[in-house]
Amino acid sequence: MKLNIKNETGRLKSVVLGQPNSMGSVPTLEESYDAKSYYSIEHNIYPTEEDIINEMNAFEHILKKYDVEVLRPSIIQEYNQVFARDVAFVIDDKMIISNVIADRADEQDAYKKIFEKVAWRNIINLPETAHIEGGDVIVWNDFIFIGTCFSEDYRNYKTARTNEYAIEILKEYFPKKRIIDLELKKNDRIPYEGILHLDCTFNPVGNDKCIIYKNGFVDESDYRLIIDIFGEENCFHVTDEEMFEMFPNIFSVSPEVIVSDKAFTRMNDHLRNKWGITVEEIPYREISKMGGLLRCSTMPLVRD
Repeated sequence: MKLNIKNETGRLKSVVLGQPNSMGSVPTLEESYDAKSYYSIEHNIYPTEEDIINEMNAFEHILKKYDVEVLRPSIIQEYNQVFARDVAFVIDDKMIISNVIADRADEQDAYKKIFEKVAWRNIINLPETAHIEGGDVIVWNDFIFIGTCFSEDYRNYKTARTNEYAIEILKEYFPKKRIIDLELKKNDRIPYEGILHLDCTFNPVGNDKCIIYKNGFVDESDYRLIIDIFGEENCFHVTDEEMFEMFPNIFSVSPEVIVSDKAFTRMNDHLRNKWGITVEEIPYREISKMGGLLRCSTMPLVRD
């Protein structure tokens, strides 16, 4: 397979979609590894496997409608495999295997058949202490935006998934890219006060536009830098409540087509009526209760 990911919105040809089957039992509060899951468990609203399967089937149907090749990981019994984005990710023609948190380490075994489709020379295995997950990596032509946590308490946060060491290594592998690190607010238990991954607060769409949540960044200058790059008129600003509902985490099939949650009325109307983008709406409310949404569920492999 010839990997090719230059940006977030090029015409999608091949993608890995997560696996909803054999989810296992509802985790305990101690077993949760993100604030949204913690909130869902605490409030007894964690989704059922049946609902997750129905929502992911709807997503797969839309992808195939646009002639996208959809690959799936093997099933690990009694294991949450919904969020493919964090197992590995592609930049240009290279696949970077993530050093995911220990709670999810077994998940990578299910991707063996997919990894085997890629030439070994195009796979990058990071050193054990370099931590990064695909949700924190946004590829945008000459830019790579990376969400991170520089806090001295980094190791104390389950939601701190990408460290400075991993960013330095990516700079070595992609010297011609402008790599911009963006420090995110972290909170393991209160989803209104922390950002799990960069794609929960910022996501490019179309050819020159983006969705952004200002309060997700530790330093306002990081937010301002994104505004300067895209232009104020090209940014859709998300409210606190919309961030909680995961508005930024939609998925682009092409510059002209986006898959979004049908509950995102204000944003979907803006994308259609102001920016002329086709919005394919599906239900994804239940999966959102586990801390991820549409972008999190995918691992794009090839785009035009």
